[in-house]
Amino acid sequence: MMDLTTNIGNLELKNPVLTASGTFGYGVEFSDFVNLDNLGGFIVKGTTGQPREGNPYPRMAETPLGMLNAVGLQNKGVDYFIEHIIPQIGQKRGRKPDFPARLIVNVSGSTIEEYVEVAGKLASCEEVDAIEVNISCPNVKQGGMAFGTDPKMAAQVTRAVRDVYPRCMIVKLSPNVTDIVAMALAAEEAGADSVSLINTLLGMAVDVNRRKPVLSTVTGGLSGPCVKPVALRMVWQVAKKVRIPVIGIGGICSATDALEFLMAGASAVEIGSANFVDPAVTQKVVDGLEAYCRREGIADIKEIIGII
Repeated sequence: MMDLTTNIGNLELKNPVLTASGTFGYGVEFSDFVNLDNLGGFIVKGTTGQPREGNPYPRMAETPLGMLNAVGLQNKGVDYFIEHIIPQIGQKRGRKPDFPARLIVNVSGSTIEEYVEVAGKLASCEEVDAIEVNISCPNVKQGGMAFGTDPKMAAQVTRAVRDVYPRCMIVKLSPNVTDIVAMALAAEEAGADSVSLINTLLGMAVDVNRRKPVLSTVTGGLSGPCVKPVALRMVWQVAKKVRIPVIGIGGICSATDALEFLMAGASAVEIGSANFVDPAVTQKVVDGLEAYCRREGIADIKEIIGII
């Protein structure tokens, strides 16, 4: 048996495969395709202090080797999540003591106070193993990108959330910056246990027949295989400079993709847009990592983390 366990701060994962927020719903929607507890963890959709309707339609568009989205953090708010969604997740998970999948909640807000409110409420939920603080969403008009492109503001929101959330805190970084390493270092110094990167790149598409932008918001977040080389480069840069674990995100569709990120320095990976193409892709990546280790005689997946 090979050891696929990995650590994100003091949080141990049974394997390095996580799901990316916004692409896996609350996990229960995928439970017919994937045994949730076969994953290292799953990150539920962005949760805010108050309910949000999201952006007007159309808010998704297919692009070559990827997709654009401008959903705008549609959700029913943290109170609804705690009262209604957490019990549903518990019913589907079949939580066991032998390293079950970790439940991680993506936390978003328009103000620092909103981030603090959401994180503070989740701190009292023992079912939540960690939070991912989203300071990098490119398709909301307030917050998000403002926090995600300024190291001082990134540190400010990270420090404020750290004060109210005692367990594992991941900070999700934007690629839409000049210096991704500076953003990662700011989050680390402010108390983050880990950084995840990258969030979507800012992009757009035009409908030449209508002579208008495809998305109602004009621009949106670009994800999918087309962003993988950029994501891989940024993960490699950050992993060399920070002392905390890095989680790699961006265009991961196979075990080979995941291995590239692990070798570049990521301790874990998140699979996003590929879930829309193949709802069982996460399980296939876990199986592929195990097969690779068996074939290559690797007893512990940590042997290859950062190997390049």
